[in-house]
Amino acid sequence: MEKPNRNWASKREKKAQRLEKISNLLNGKYVETEKIVEVMEKLIAPGDKVVLEGDNQKQASFLSESLEKVDAEKVNDLHLIMSSISRPEHLNIFEKGIASKIDFSYAGAQSLRVAQMIEDGTMKLGDIHTYLELYGRYFVDLTPRVALIAATKADRHGNLFTGFSTEDTPAIVEATKFRQGIVIAQVNEIVDELPRVDIPGDWVDYVIQSPKPFYIEPLFTRDPALITDAQVLKGMMAIKGIYGEYGIKSLNHGIGFDTAAIELLLPTYGEELGLKGKICTNFILNPHPSMIPAIESGWVESIHCFGGELGMDEYVAARSDIFFVGPDGSMRSNRAFSQTAGHYAIDMFIGGTLQIDPYGNSSTATANRVAGFGGAPNMGCDPKGRRHSSEAWLKCGEEYGVKEAMWGPVHRGKRLVVQLAETFREKLAPGFVEELDAFALAKNANLPIEPVMIYGDDLTHIITEEGIAYLHKCRNMEERTAAIRGIAGFTEVGMKADPKETLRLRDLGVIKTADDFGIDMSRANRSMLAAKNVHDLVVWSKGLYNPPAKFRNW
Repeated sequence: MEKPNRNWASKREKKAQRLEKISNLLNGKYVETEKIVEVMEKLIAPGDKVVLEGDNQKQASFLSESLEKVDAEKVNDLHLIMSSISRPEHLNIFEKGIASKIDFSYAGAQSLRVAQMIEDGTMKLGDIHTYLELYGRYFVDLTPRVALIAATKADRHGNLFTGFSTEDTPAIVEATKFRQGIVIAQVNEIVDELPRVDIPGDWVDYVIQSPKPFYIEPLFTRDPALITDAQVLKGMMAIKGIYGEYGIKSLNHGIGFDTAAIELLLPTYGEELGLKGKICTNFILNPHPSMIPAIESGWVESIHCFGGELGMDEYVAARSDIFFVGPDGSMRSNRAFSQTAGHYAIDMFIGGTLQIDPYGNSSTATANRVAGFGGAPNMGCDPKGRRHSSEAWLKCGEEYGVKEAMWGPVHRGKRLVVQLAETFREKLAPGFVEELDAFALAKNANLPIEPVMIYGDDLTHIITEEGIAYLHKCRNMEERTAAIRGIAGFTEVGMKADPKETLRLRDLGVIKTADDFGIDMSRANRSMLAAKNVHDLVVWSKGLYNPPAKFRNW
């Protein structure tokens, strides 16, 4: 067979050709601020796969604003690959024709606009990924041609210090640079010496000093003053009926007021139950300020973080026994490592959702909002590759209602995957529906699969103000559906509950209510919280927590 002649270094050569186009615009490795748009127009080609760093918090905001200014005749049809769609310009570039397609994980504040742009065809949706899944695809079939990233500091050699929010940067840079892509970093300042090198200078093609620091969103701060009595009740049921019942030591909390309530109940209700040292010792968790009372009162042994949080830097640095911090007192917070730990090394994931169907499938994709999933599906699943045991994991596996049929004689455990839901959310939007809005979204966006956040077969527990459904104990889909209907309140799902079947499932321990737990309803209110407001959190932290301005209401 004749072997064709092939240039095995074509990507490297094409990159060199692009770099040559801007040689007259550089000062060594550095780009002058006013020249960035011209640089982008010469380095980025139509149809390129481009990673625009938008993490949960750390945004390459100057680079994204500059990308919006390029001539769409020169740069167009880009395929954006982003962890988080966070800023208006992330979407403006689609309206201007600069980008046409996107793969992402989380949309957050832009979720309403994303939904509209998908519906009207302005944005072509690839897939909604988990974080870990997206990082994996960087190294398979979504390898970036150009990466636009953010760091706190650079030195004269182009080495980068990413600061408290390293987040996605290592994964993005390695995938891009080692497949002959182009890496451009915006930095807040250029210094002679870095506190730590997170990204080596020879992995970075160009550095530009931003005229203002990159944007950081305080995503994980929840004001305790906004926690409701219903959330306190759900938290008390969670601590007694799940955390204490299974001896949950390693876990992840999702974002939201439901989990903030649990965090603030540990030093009070958890203490009453005698659970300190028995639960909640090791977290994979962003540095939620609402964790401060639990840390200060001796509940927590370790926390590894996906990212940072505004105002928590000094507190984290002062608690090096708890957080993973370097000699300089800052976290590296590599999100890929933390997501891997959250996938394989914890016993429970607990978080909120927007919709649950009668089969237990849950999603944050609604008719007019595409929020994405973040890392929830990685932690909110039963990882089949796990091979280490723990008390909680084994107990949940022993209770699995179909273990004989599914597993045979093999001893296995099961991850606890818990969804916190309200029967009705704000504006009386039901938390339980007969069909997820994700089905309509899949049809509108021509997606091959529905954007379900957590699949029903992975879900083990649902908590509402009505009680807890222990779904993993169910022996078939009929029982699972009945258990879900039994705690769904006056929603369309709950109204179809059979009272006799609900009572039978209570007798079997598949459904448990606050009464079943012996919870005094007169105490299920905000008085149980260890901190009632943000100022209380500051006091607990001994003044180390410095809340963002919008949370300073005292």
